[in-house]
Amino acid sequence: MELLGLGISMIGLFVGFGLLIGILFGFFGMGGSFLVTPALLVVGYPAPVAVGSGLAFVFGTGVIGALRHRDHGQVSYTLAAVMILGMTFGIEIGTRIVFLLADLGSADVVISVVYVGLLGAVGLSVLRDARTDGTDVGTGRVATTVQAIELPPMVSLPGGVTVSVWVILVVGLVIGILSGCLGVGGGFLLLPVMVTGFGIPTAIAAGTSLLQISVSGAFGTFVYAQSNAVNIPVVAALLGGSALGARIGASATRLVNEADSKGYFAVMLLSGSVATGSKQVSAVYGVEMFETVSLVLIFGTAVLVSGAIVCTSIAALRELESVGHP
Repeated sequence: MELLGLGISMIGLFVGFGLLIGILFGFFGMGGSFLVTPALLVVGYPAPVAVGSGLAFVFGTGVIGALRHRDHGQVSYTLAAVMILGMTFGIEIGTRIVFLLADLGSADVVISVVYVGLLGAVGLSVLRDARTDGTDVGTGRVATTVQAIELPPMVSLPGGVTVSVWVILVVGLVIGILSGCLGVGGGFLLLPVMVTGFGIPTAIAAGTSLLQISVSGAFGTFVYAQSNAVNIPVVAALLGGSALGARIGASATRLVNEADSKGYFAVMLLSGSVATGSKQVSAVYGVEMFETVSLVLIFGTAVLVSGAIVCTSIAALRELESVGHP
């Protein structure tokens, strides 16, 4: 039996996966497409469709999560506005690159390789930061260096930080290009950039990131939809599950400490990197075991990390209740 072109089992899979991704994106301040796009590639969707559908999912989840973070006062509208401007131009460039690669027949390979390298590099960086509990000298030096670039106009950000508008625009442009190429809202890059590079608090970075990716996701979806590269039934099933998960994840940001947050984030990124690499090895050499590994990593890690976030949040609530806090 099929509904909107999808079998019941596939709808159930995407709804359940959407619930888990919703918890993760609400918690980390990302649209979740850094897992959705690789998952669609692993399941067998063509690269342009996986990218376009990932961006459509980003748009829906970004709006839901941003509204939740706004209720907690965890959004910097000034930073979001400047970053969105740079990302919009970058997405247009990235989208053109993807369709050029598709015409050359190399889109799947190139996107997978970039995913492996990018997720792995960012994941290792965040893991190092988590292990040092944010006290690493190199990490502090990055923010200090960025803030020392005094090219007017300058903009004041949360946490007593002042950064050049031009720096924010360039960062937005680069992330936008990657977003258009990889089908991600850029949240997995925006979060570490804002925390480590700009020096703003993690909770505010998460909320601001969601606002930015909701706008960039809408623009990217529009561009890909013009080429029929968005699978609406798949996106609808994912969004249906993520609506509830997003509320859970956003609320958890106030209950889980920052070091644990970074640790969970690093695990998600590294898992996505290995899963995408395994899928590509399977496609090139025809080894089915690697395809199984990629599926287990993508879906298994989502279950484990979202479960850990929920359990940690429940434990924190119980601790607060035990000491008499509301």
